[in-house]
Amino acid sequence: MRAVGINRFGGPEALEVVELPVEEPGEGEVRVRVAAAAVNPTDTVLRAGFRGEMYDGVERPLVPGMELAGVVDAVGPGAGWKVGDEVVAIVVPGPRGRGAQAEQVVVPAASVAPLPAGASFAEGSTLPMNGLTARIALDLLGLRPGETLAVTGAAGAVGGYVMELAKLDGLHVVGDASERDRELVARLGADVVVPRGNDVASAIREVCPDGVDGLVDAALLNQKILGAVRDGGRIAAVRPFQGETERGITAHLVLVADHATESDALAELSRLAGEGKLTLRVAGTFPPEEAGEAHRRLEAGGVRGRNVIVF
Repeated sequence: MRAVGINRFGGPEALEVVELPVEEPGEGEVRVRVAAAAVNPTDTVLRAGFRGEMYDGVERPLVPGMELAGVVDAVGPGAGWKVGDEVVAIVVPGPRGRGAQAEQVVVPAASVAPLPAGASFAEGSTLPMNGLTARIALDLLGLRPGETLAVTGAAGAVGGYVMELAKLDGLHVVGDASERDRELVARLGADVVVPRGNDVASAIREVCPDGVDGLVDAALLNQKILGAVRDGGRIAAVRPFQGETERGITAHLVLVADHATESDALAELSRLAGEGKLTLRVAGTFPPEEAGEAHRRLEAGGVRGRNVIVF
């Protein structure tokens, strides 16, 4: 089978199409014939070797990708799915370094959910990892209906899902945006839109003088965003928070891999997307031979939604 492979760390040019053996699912596993796999920042981190020590001694090639959509084509004992089911799945490359961007991928049955009703495979592939990240972030903050949430990186894939889920949770939402993204961020659920950038904390304080109750930092602003949060408030960060907090503010790290087998949460995200309550955004589609271009565009910034590898 074909896969997007990494035999050496480097820039987008390090990605290549490789041939790998097809694996059989074991107990509680399914194999998915992949139609589409989303490209995320975690994939560019893997490709560049920023966490290369995790894969010391691991057989190459590594395969990037943490979320996919496709059709079940083999089922292990006790898996509970059937051949022909259209599904989405979250994939944790794990110690073997084999992710979602391959023609056939074996995953735990609990990491699989139905393809959202009415969605294409490309659209569905943008949901599992990004949507679950957003859900975990909100759960970590534990805000109550009526409280105020701020979101940085609000126009991005995770930020968009956070805002839509937050509105369903009954929260008041402040999102950041460039001028060209203001309408998009408002459409995705922001009650108030403030200018993005290094001064976004001050902009948030102007509209929330006491500070927000919680904040999801999808833009990785770290200490620059602390001023937006009230004393004793909470931050959910999609990467480890850099530096110290202040004023009793708690920073929580979102580790989506720890929740990858929460099938009920994945199924609920799929249901919401199928009902049009979550917006599935595909920025562009690329064959595996052009995976490097998908990475280049992501790293250049300004991608709204997710680039998707289609097989």
